Amino acid sequence: MTNFEDAGVQPVGVNPANVASHVKYAEKMRFRFPILSDKDRSIASQYGALKDDGRGIQRTVYGIRDDGTIAFAVRGAPRTVEILRAFER
Repeated sequence: MTNFEDAGVQPVGVNPANVASHVKYAEKMRFRFPILSDKDRSIASQYGALKDDGRGIQRTVYGIRDDGTIAFAVRGAPRTVEILRAFER
């Protein structure tokens, strides 16, 4: 499989910007998934995505299965096929 929808995987973005800016960005980029606001950076902190300064965000991709186990965790911007491979059973 080469896309999230066919694989039954729901992508979600998380970013410290406000919801209004997420809506504009998602429309501009034609994202078909939600972007959650993490203004206090608590989600980024819990997932180890904060840079050393405690404010900046290091792009980090997690794939989490329905049962809550982490199937995939990589810093940067991996290709879709790499992420989906982790969900194959």
